[in-house]
Amino acid sequence: MSVGRDHQALALLLFSAFVAATLAITTWVSRNRHGSAEEFYAGGRLFSPMENGFAIAGDYMSAASFLGISGLIALFGYDGMLYSVGFLVAWLVVLLLVAELVRNCGRFTLADVIVARMSERPVRIAAGTSSVTVSVLYLVAQMVGAGSLVALLLGGSSGAARSWTVIGVGALMVIYVSLGGMRATTWIQIVKAVLLMAGAVTLTVLVLMRFHGDVNLLLNTAAERSGHGKEFLSPGLRYGGGWTARLDFISLGLALVLGTAGLPHILSRFYTVPTARAARRSVVWAIGLIGGFYLMTIVLGFGAAAVVGSTEVRSANAAGNTAVPLLALNLGGGASSTGGTVLFAVVAAVAFATILAVVAGITLASSASVAHDLYASLRRRHAKQRSEVAVARVAAAGIGAVAIGLGLLARDLNVAFLVGLAFAVAASANLPVLLYSLFWRNFTTRGAVWSVYGGLVPALVLVVLSPVVSGGPHALFPGVDFQFFPLENPGLVSIPLGFLSGWLGTVTSPEPPDEARHAETEVRALTGAGAV
Repeated sequence: MSVGRDHQALALLLFSAFVAATLAITTWVSRNRHGSAEEFYAGGRLFSPMENGFAIAGDYMSAASFLGISGLIALFGYDGMLYSVGFLVAWLVVLLLVAELVRNCGRFTLADVIVARMSERPVRIAAGTSSVTVSVLYLVAQMVGAGSLVALLLGGSSGAARSWTVIGVGALMVIYVSLGGMRATTWIQIVKAVLLMAGAVTLTVLVLMRFHGDVNLLLNTAAERSGHGKEFLSPGLRYGGGWTARLDFISLGLALVLGTAGLPHILSRFYTVPTARAARRSVVWAIGLIGGFYLMTIVLGFGAAAVVGSTEVRSANAAGNTAVPLLALNLGGGASSTGGTVLFAVVAAVAFATILAVVAGITLASSASVAHDLYASLRRRHAKQRSEVAVARVAAAGIGAVAIGLGLLARDLNVAFLVGLAFAVAASANLPVLLYSLFWRNFTTRGAVWSVYGGLVPALVLVVLSPVVSGGPHALFPGVDFQFFPLENPGLVSIPLGFLSGWLGTVTSPEPPDEARHAETEVRALTGAGAV
């Protein structure tokens, strides 16, 4: 489906308006900050539970959710819904296991929670390395989403436009983080969450109106236009081709459900509220928003298959990343209509706003890990707060450059799939050490370090040796074949290895566990006594 000049002009105008508004917020916030680490990393801990709940939702509802999941459902039907269900269920793990405890035990980063009862330097280096790795993988997905969106806008075939878009998004995220810190990033995420929910509700209502509120008619039409018939509504279209595909299904499910609790940019959001109770209430707000949103992505995915057709979605973007903008174009009246022009432009602008807000949050979390964990640990004496913040700003630029490079390399992969890889690494490297630190009395420094590296290294190695990177026409490097691991998602192997490594490191450790520090941490985690 071609996108006319009216669509281009209006969507670019709306893009520009959002970028101008967010840059104005960033500039305003940068004038009112006092440069402390608490201000830069945690926004002065001044946000209310409702504000932080909207910001968490804004951080979590990424381009993978809005563009990628809907695209996968439009292409693979029932199997694509696994992402929606996985992302939603993951929030229950966050609420029940980590939100309040992390807020009580930490200060700015994941490493703060772990070092409360460990030797500081090796644990900070391990946790900081893992956090930056997960963040960069997550950033790549957002960059790919931005490239797909603008390529569709400019005609669907402009490789140069996609490349320049990735570079532009990278530059903007560095500006947001360097100038505005957490406070500007949070307000950008709140604005984006409101826009995204409004856009999703509008499209969902229009899809249901098109089928007169008959969900059964919607699903049957989607099945007819998918080219797969009734198989489209049954398990197995993507993950039913044999034992490898079924194991991949289990691996992906594990990664999605367990990975959220290990995402650095989500964990850092709990430090922006004044108390643990506020952190818990933030998550309740976020669950309400996120739950409604993921239910809507299911309607949008099947709606795209029914209204646009799976073949049309695939021809516009092989990975399905442009299904929602194409759906908006159709629902508004088609490519030549005013309604189609306006709706397409609004949805494209909301998706672009989504990408900008999420990359700002991830970049802030990863630059905090570089400065607060890696830099402060590698110096012989602790860095002063101002110099640490300066390092975080420089780190934001470096991380932006790496993400731009990888985003250009991976631009033909589905964004939801890329996020699944980031979740697998987070679940393998960050979640085991976090849970052991909070709940295992005998956990030691060696156990913490082994747990992080024992999950991180296998996850990355297995991804490199998987069909994602080589050995097939859709791989990153289709011309070579060094594939040894059959699964696309490493979580099924790497997550247990992370837990096993932590246990093994602890039972072989010569240092005795510090009972007193564990008791102190336990009281602080459960009651908030002494929390920062």
